[in-house]
This record gives sequence, structure tokens and C-alpha cells, in this order.
Amino acid sequence: MVYLFLANGFEEVEALCPLDLLRRAGVEVSTVSVGGGELVTGSHGIRVQPDMPDAMFRDARPEMVILPGGMPGASNLDASPTVEQALRAADRSGGFLAAICAAPMVLGHKGYLNGKRAVCFPGFEQELTGATLAADRVVRDGRIITAAGMGVALEFGLELVAALKGEQTAAGLRSAVLAD
Repeated sequence: MVYLFLANGFEEVEALCPLDLLRRAGVEVSTVSVGGGELVTGSHGIRVQPDMPDAMFRDARPEMVILPGGMPGASNLDASPTVEQALRAADRSGGFLAAICAAPMVLGHKGYLNGKRAVCFPGFEQELTGATLAADRVVRDGRIITAAGMGVALEFGLELVAALKGEQTAAGLRSAVLAD
């Protein structure tokens, strides 16, 4: 199962565009509210009803954990013990860790970027502890996938699809949504 964590202040496009692409590709994704609220409010006032509160998260082998950026959403994710638990479980079981915009800081703070290439929203580079900063818009280094920000949410989502379903599926989806 893939989990996309939503905390108040998340960047809506960075969460919903990849979620849409993954579901179009047939990937089962559950959205999880951080802090247990029934609705989570994005950084631009858009309210989303997640599939489950973080108290229900129990998966010991997540296939992927996705963290959208936005502020204070990324800081709220960073402070969440459930997000930390999910990242640890995915890492232990060989799952992917994915973050966009400000959210790669969560991976940096928790040590997942040591020796990895990564990218983030400009101004958060110092938070990517242990990473080699990349100039690319989306970076996949092993099981770590990071992206620069809202403007590359589609590319980020397609990279997540490629990681889980293969390059051919991602290419077909890219064509189907007119991303070329």
C-alpha cells in the first residue's frame, strides 16, 4: 500500500496531482491525516477529507510514503510521530520515500538523505542533511524520490508511477494526460 500524508498547511497541487496520477495508474493509495482531523486544510484553503486519521496507520511494510510540501504542512509532517513511524517502516521493508518542495527536509532531518542526491524548494537546501544537492527538478536516488516544488508536481507524480509500475506505464500515462 502507498500512503500520502496530509498535514494542515500542505501544498494542494503537490498532494493531489501525484495522488491522481497514481490512482490512474492503478496504484492503491491511502491518504492519511496528520493530527487526526476529519478534514485537512491546504496552504491555500482547500479542504480535503483523507481516507484515514494517522491513529489508524498500522502498515509495517508500506510500498511508498509520500510527503507533499507547503508550509506549515511540511513542518507539521516533520513533527509527526506517525510520519516518522511510516518512514521507518517503509525504509526497513524496502519501500520508497518520496517528498516534494519543503518536505524533503523531513527526510533530511531523519537521516534518510545521507549519501543521496536530492532536491527541494529553494531556501530549504540546508535542511537536506547528508544529501548531495541536485539541480534537477525531480531526483530519484535508489528508493528516495524528491522534487523541487509545485511546478513539477506532474513530473514528480509520473516518477512515482515509474517507480511502482515501471517506465512503460509512466510513459503511457504521460501521453494519456497530454504531459508531452
